[in-house]
Amino acid sequence: MLTVKDLSISFYNQEDKTWFEAVHNVNFSLAKGKILGIVGESGSGKSVTSFSIMRLHDTKNTAINGEVDFEKINLLNLSPAAIRNYRGNKISMIFQEPMTSLNPVFTCGYQVQEAIILHQNTDKQTAKQQTINLFKEVQLPRPESIFDSYPHQLSGGQKQRVMIAMALSCNPELLIADEPTTALDVTVQKTILELLLRLKEERNMGMIFISHDLAVMSEIADDLLVMHKGQIVEQGAAKQLFENPQHPYTKGLLACRPSPQRLLKKLPVVADFLEKDQNVGLKHLLEINSYSDQEIQQRRDKLYAQKPLLQVKHLNTWYPIKNGLFGKPTEFIKAVNDISFEVFPGETLGLVGESGCGKTTLGRSILRLVEPTSGNIIFNDTELTTLNKTALTKMRRHVQIIFQDPYSSLNPRVTVGNAIMEPLEVHKVFTNDNERKAHVINLLEKVNLKAEHFNRYPHEFSGGQRQRIVIARALALQPKFIICDESVSALDVSVQAQVLNLLRELQEEFGLTYIFISHDLAVVKHISDRMIVMNKGKIEEEGFPEVIYHTPTAEYTKKLIAAIPGK
Repeated sequence: MLTVKDLSISFYNQEDKTWFEAVHNVNFSLAKGKILGIVGESGSGKSVTSFSIMRLHDTKNTAINGEVDFEKINLLNLSPAAIRNYRGNKISMIFQEPMTSLNPVFTCGYQVQEAIILHQNTDKQTAKQQTINLFKEVQLPRPESIFDSYPHQLSGGQKQRVMIAMALSCNPELLIADEPTTALDVTVQKTILELLLRLKEERNMGMIFISHDLAVMSEIADDLLVMHKGQIVEQGAAKQLFENPQHPYTKGLLACRPSPQRLLKKLPVVADFLEKDQNVGLKHLLEINSYSDQEIQQRRDKLYAQKPLLQVKHLNTWYPIKNGLFGKPTEFIKAVNDISFEVFPGETLGLVGESGCGKTTLGRSILRLVEPTSGNIIFNDTELTTLNKTALTKMRRHVQIIFQDPYSSLNPRVTVGNAIMEPLEVHKVFTNDNERKAHVINLLEKVNLKAEHFNRYPHEFSGGQRQRIVIARALALQPKFIICDESVSALDVSVQAQVLNLLRELQEEFGLTYIFISHDLAVVKHISDRMIVMNKGKIEEEGFPEVIYHTPTAEYTKKLIAAIPGK
């Protein structure tokens, strides 16, 4: 149904008046009822290729050469009016970020209904009924009320399902899914993958599925293209590619995802396969980086012989949702509900669970960024819940947080060097700005960035680089304790491996203690000394990662483990 021949895409750079070729000579085809996976890191050209099929690029600054034949018609030769008959109608797309793809000022139902009215010339009432039926088909709860809900009232997984309903609203023959499960919980991800497979079977659609996660691809793709720096480096049947990858880049992508089956000191990264001697195989890398049982036991004996650095006792953080007589709250959301645990110096405590289970609220309650309702937080023999504002500010020098989204936690108008210097100025560390700047440059180099990055702004960096900047800022005050809140959830597997390796190196160098919050069990198992599984504000179970993974006791944990893709 679709054949792409010699596709090359270039973008014009206004600043230096040059053309940059983002995609070079790409060729592939897709049959009806089949799923083609396109995999590669951010910047490899995956999304750019898919956008060209629907002609979504800005025509003024983009040059596209080659052919995109859909049912024997070259889409690149069609007029803007003619391509509109295909876009959203015969060819549909699920975009990467559902929050920014949905208009915040219109209800979810209105946005899907609008597409049906536009392409199918139906009346409002029929379109509304079709929208509600689609919401049922994508298994949204309470379809009638979600029709009248705004995007901000839904969870990430629900918004993604609204986007899928919108993409399916005109019965497309080809569906392009661009990273539709990135940053979703494993359980929601599994539901969406199953949903897409079911809809593909029922409607006999062709599908292009774009992802940087090879584990997800192993669950869904029939055929696979591996893209690197705008070119296809390997393609073929998905099963064959997973079992016997040929290109070093494919081998690197497969190797750098944390595997729940093994415990490594250091994850392999793509560079290990691309830059080093090709004879250095995965087996050798795993052998030299694996922990022995004796090493694990020695580390645990040393960690747990110490006095705890942090003690959390019967902590509650409740949000009132209903008030009774005289404005007294009568109903609460119990985001953190009677939680107790300890963290030891130099330990990494993993905190895992789905979105909405209370992980982030717990992390923020410990720092008093969210005020706890009741309970005790004892850090380094100091009760944090009773500290006044001045004492709390002083304490925060020793306890830092790496937020989930590095882009929104950096000020776009402040250079990254000044963003890292700011806490040093607030806490009056060092005597002058020259000393502070030298310290910041040293930190940037520690997280594998360069001195010249000091004067650049956040938008000039990739997602992985921004994450490293935020890590450098958290390290600026030389804290004892860092809370990492989903700090690798939206990163490519290769960048994720680099950041996880960096966190471990920094822990060894500075004796750091971490609470590592994530919804990804494989990542938590890789980096944690102990693990806590949270659900609905409570602790389901806690223990050593290998024990929880291989012999889970709680039904909820079993469900989480069963949902890990490509196990």
